[in-house]
Formats: sequence, structure tokens, C-alpha cells
Amino acid sequence: MSFSPEAAETLALNALSWLAGNDELMPVFMGSTGVSAADLRERAGDPAFLGSVLDFLTMDDKWVIAFCDHFGLDYSAPLQARQALPGGGEMHWT
Repeated sequence: MSFSPEAAETLALNALSWLAGNDELMPVFMGSTGVSAADLRERAGDPAFLGSVLDFLTMDDKWVIAFCDHFGLDYSAPLQARQALPGGGEMHWT
């Protein structure tokens, strides 16, 4: 499955809303990215920021599974969507 940039942004916005509703993960996301609540509102439409949301989500298989189960998505969807956003085509070996 291939994502268009628009579909990838929608999935990433869903991931951001899922994170916002998760009292345990949202502080971890905010701490690891350094964003404030105001930054979240301001940058929610920025494709590069949305890519960072998916970067964070895909750091842990448990998070991917919980997110995908919540939205009825294939477990590969977040990573495939990430590839359609800025910086997603770059290979990271770490």
C-alpha cells in the first residue's frame, strides 16, 4: 500500500490525536520532541512535524499495534505513511 502525502498527513493527524488522548505517552512525546501544547496546535498542519509524530510512534511496536488496532489499520500503515512525508524516504540505520 502506498500513501499519498495527503493520506499520510491524515494518518499522522490521527496518530497525534491518539497520542493526545494517551495520558502516558503524550508527556513522553512532548518531552522527547520538546514541543509545548501551543506548538502542537501551531504545527499540526506542518507535514514535517507530522513526520516526527510518526517517527515517534514507530519507535515502539507496542505503540504501533495499539494505534493501528484503535483505527483498524494494518500494522505497516504508520511506516508507509511516514515514507510519504518530508524526510520519510531517508534511510536511518540507527
